[in-house]
Amino acid sequence: MTQSQRPSLPPLPPPPMPPVKDAEEMNMDMMEMEEALEDVGTQFMPASPVITEPDSPVEEPMRPSVPSPPPLPITPPKSFGRSPGQPSLAELVRHAFDEGFSDVHLGVGEKPRMRDRGEMMILEYPEIDENTFMSWLREILKEDEIQRFKKELEFDGATQYEFARVRINIFDSLRGPAMVLRLIPLNILTMEQLRLPMVFKDISDSHKGLILVTGPTGSGKSTTMAAMVDYINKEHPKHIITIEDPVEFVHQSRRSLIKQREVGMHTLKFDNALKAALREDPDIILVGEMRDKETVNTALKAAQTGHLVMGTLHTNSAVKTLERILSLYNAEEREAMRVAIAESLVAIIAQGLCRTTDGKRAAYHDILINTETVKDYIIQGKNDEILELMKDGEFDGMITTNQALFNLYQEGRITEETALELSPTPNEIAMMLRGRI
Repeated sequence: MTQSQRPSLPPLPPPPMPPVKDAEEMNMDMMEMEEALEDVGTQFMPASPVITEPDSPVEEPMRPSVPSPPPLPITPPKSFGRSPGQPSLAELVRHAFDEGFSDVHLGVGEKPRMRDRGEMMILEYPEIDENTFMSWLREILKEDEIQRFKKELEFDGATQYEFARVRINIFDSLRGPAMVLRLIPLNILTMEQLRLPMVFKDISDSHKGLILVTGPTGSGKSTTMAAMVDYINKEHPKHIITIEDPVEFVHQSRRSLIKQREVGMHTLKFDNALKAALREDPDIILVGEMRDKETVNTALKAAQTGHLVMGTLHTNSAVKTLERILSLYNAEEREAMRVAIAESLVAIIAQGLCRTTDGKRAAYHDILINTETVKDYIIQGKNDEILELMKDGEFDGMITTNQALFNLYQEGRITEETALELSPTPNEIAMMLRGRI
């Protein structure tokens, strides 16, 4: 029996054809495939560090919360400024200048003080603490200068304000650091304003030799020498070199050419600068202070080789100045030094300051002029006879301290008590005041 044939199934309909895409859609598909392939390729490249932008922070896994430590106590920062109620250093200096005071004294643990015509005055300010003192130092010193003071425990220098120049000395003491400021006027007073004797001009007109201006600290030596240099500057075409520690009065070249050098700033050693000055074609050399034997030797050498040398010493009279210089030498050297001094000396001016009846101050002098007779007496060592020559040497411009004080008394500028107090020989001036001499 033949198997019956199964009926044939109708053919399946053809699968639906995808819609035909236009060229733009095909291009878009190709680009998507290329991007997918690029993404696949990057899976096999080494990972690069991921920089998280601030706007999209990366979420971190949750951590258990830890209690924060208690806040630390707040300590106020250490203050390096002035204490309440204390003025600036510039204000103190300005006050001293306006009142005519000569010095400002400042020290840790003390109230500020100023010197008014020879007498100390206490200012109504609190005691100075270290922060205030250091703030004042920073007003006038550089940091390396402050460190130099801390290392050496002493400092000498100068600074200048619009109204005055100030000489600075800083030192350490039992109670702490302290400093003294000496006010120096910017305007140099003339000999006439200082009421100096006329012989000062004759001394300044000298072409060579040694001029010594002596006196204790604060006796006006620098002011007198500045007036003499100012006179030379106006009257003579000279070359003047000054060697000072520090520079006090600042001169401007006029008829003379003036070069001022400060030890520590323009030269390292005082004696080196003095020796070098001999090779700098000077006419006049001003030595701030005749400090030691070497300085005296160099100054005498300069005076003997045709220069005019001006210097200072801390002695109270003209005769004592001679003794002080000779005391620097031993017995074998003194004979030769007497001859050297006698040949080189022009004049010795010993100076002091006294308070006058009108509240100001006046200078009195002990002046020795090196006449031929004085020269012989210096060589022979007749110091007592030199003093007698000074008493009778008014014609040559000489004067003793007692005569100068007596003249001030006769002018009504000082009292009898002041004359007796300042006299080196009170018995003699007492007789002068009573008219017995």
